[in-house]
Amino acid sequence: MARRIDYSARYHYTIEQVYSALSSRDYWEEIAEEMRKYSPNHLESFKADESGIALEFHHILPREMLPEVAQMVMRKDMVITRKQTYSPFGPEVTGTFEASIPAGPGSLTGTMRLFSTEAGSTLRSSPEAKVFIPGFGPKLEQMMLVNLVDLFRGEAEVTVRWLDRLTKA
Repeated sequence: MARRIDYSARYHYTIEQVYSALSSRDYWEEIAEEMRKYSPNHLESFKADESGIALEFHHILPREMLPEVAQMVMRKDMVITRKQTYSPFGPEVTGTFEASIPAGPGSLTGTMRLFSTEAGSTLRSSPEAKVFIPGFGPKLEQMMLVNLVDLFRGEAEVTVRWLDRLTKA
């Protein structure tokens, strides 16, 4: 059985300003730099044009950094490929993401919505984790979702810093 959670990053910036950040390779490189505080990673590919935004990250989690329950399943460092897409700019922007682990025991997928609010805009992410290991599935799914929300929270902090710098320049 899959587990799902929602996370909303609320910004006092307009949807146009947030989408402009998402459309910048430099913004995503700054996200990668921030994540390097925790583990090796890099922005593998990035494209932004009239058809939308597409990017791919590679995250490497050394096996010894994984919780014991995950070490029981993973015999090597965990290499996570995260692919993310956003639709072209409009009154509401939609997106998808997926994270995959070679020979991994499950999947992590989700949707995103960037929309205007009275105070600015919100980027709502709705990830779903599925792990196909009897007995360990629910624990690993919950761990994946909690870690993903931490990642989204960190990315939201970078977004605010990025937009603060741009508006004060």
